[in-house]
Amino acid sequence: MLKGEENLQLLDQPRRIVITTHHKPDGDALGSSLGLYHWLKKQGHTVSVILSSDFPTFLDWMPGREDVIFYPKHPDAGQTLFDQAEIIFCLDYSALSRTNILEAVIRDAKGQKWMIDHHLDPEDFADFVYWDSNAAATAQLVYTFLTEVLPHEEPIDADIATCLYAGIMTDTGSFRFRSTTSAVHHIIASLIDAGARNWEIHEHIYNSSTEKRLKFLGYCLLNCLEVIPDYNTAVFAVSKEDLTQFDITTGDTEGLVNYALSIKGIRLAALIVDRTELIKLSLRSVGEIPCNEICRKYFNGGGHLNASGGSSSDDLSTVVNKFKSILPEYKELLTT
Repeated sequence: MLKGEENLQLLDQPRRIVITTHHKPDGDALGSSLGLYHWLKKQGHTVSVILSSDFPTFLDWMPGREDVIFYPKHPDAGQTLFDQAEIIFCLDYSALSRTNILEAVIRDAKGQKWMIDHHLDPEDFADFVYWDSNAAATAQLVYTFLTEVLPHEEPIDADIATCLYAGIMTDTGSFRFRSTTSAVHHIIASLIDAGARNWEIHEHIYNSSTEKRLKFLGYCLLNCLEVIPDYNTAVFAVSKEDLTQFDITTGDTEGLVNYALSIKGIRLAALIVDRTELIKLSLRSVGEIPCNEICRKYFNGGGHLNASGGSSSDDLSTVVNKFKSILPEYKELLTT
């Protein structure tokens, strides 16, 4: 979907721009934001990336990371930038609630809202929309926005390519998910040609675990994993005490759910974590098992068919039992 393309002419002259993404940014959220940030700066715009929270330490190497503004730490400066912004880019989220404390700030801002995203059921809040739920990553859409949607072509440099490559790589599970089409591989090839050093990006993201994170992983595999063979399902249930014991920080649980899905025969995997203020869920599946439907119907969330998230205000054991209780509803999909 492309809506509001008449607004693209605003970029013909320097503008004051803010780039936002969802709370607790992942690789795609930060990669698409910083990739767009570098491109807009090259065009002479005044650009700020403002986040509602921190992000995983394995993303701390990205070009431009030092320029990111964390709204909770600098609310006055952040508010001023939102007040002055002529364009606010909304990347990798389709509903303003995904930005947490920035929801009201963005909604009330006078500048135009431009959404670039690939999640389902987009909220109708934006003046410009570039949306495709079939895209593998928002970083993929940022790439095509820069190279196909905008009326003028500007070269993508190494910093832009690096950020967009990281975004696509992480959201495709290193190019192994079903969303990884031939078009994605063509884009990746062009990003490498533009200067993305693919081996270095992989090292930064996948080979930078701390000792405590590896010990936490081992602990979870031994103590927190339950396999439910009747429904080809596996569940990690992680308590707040577990998080405290290993001094877990943002991003340390990233990818944990995939270990459950990697068990032979498992078709649905869940990571259920007590984050104190809320119980957070991450679901992964294979085939046609609808993670997004499960999260939307039962856990105040949503996402993609095979990868979704949700939350609950109930306690950990209640949420785990609720998740188990819905499995019979999907038995045919889970067992055939």
